Amino acid sequence: MDFKEHLGTAWNATLQFIVPVILLTLVQMIVIIFSFGILAPVTTAGYMQSLLLALREGREPKIGDLFTEMRLFLPLFIFGLLAMIATFLGFALLILPGFLVVAFLVFATIYMMPLMSDRNMGLMDALKESWSMATKAPISNQLILMVLYLVIISLGSSIAVAVLFTQPLATFLVLSVYEERLQTPPVIEQK
Repeated sequence: MDFKEHLGTAWNATLQFIVPVILLTLVQMIVIIFSFGILAPVTTAGYMQSLLLALREGREPKIGDLFTEMRLFLPLFIFGLLAMIATFLGFALLILPGFLVVAFLVFATIYMMPLMSDRNMGLMDALKESWSMATKAPISNQLILMVLYLVIISLGSSIAVAVLFTQPLATFLVLSVYEERLQTPPVIEQK
């Protein structure tokens, strides 16, 4: 996997749609804050689908796209609660288990929302397929993607305004890899 190419794709897409994605990200953050996080999962699904269409078709992201995946509200809300409980329990045990839970969730579910919105999969099917895509050989590619994603998001979160740029950049990166993983046939290891 050519991460230089994926980073270039993410960078170019972010710059091409800079104003719409900044507005989209800002509105999503406002909706998440005013809904006390309840709408975070479902608006993230709409956000990812909007950026996926921008990447695939060159379609400009629109603020209304945040609410196009409302059919996924209940499954994503329940999954979010379970993930939050698992993370809380991990951090309650010790700091390291909490970080391991978060790392596992990012690793295993990074493609879940695009699969649910793009392929109309149910939660369990999307989880299984996301796991399958994440563990596709070589796994090191998925680990690199996970680290890049977390570093970009962390850098953006450290400066309040920067998140408006780094969130779409990180999302475009994930979606670029998602597109490649959808098109790549499974690698059969020879013995």
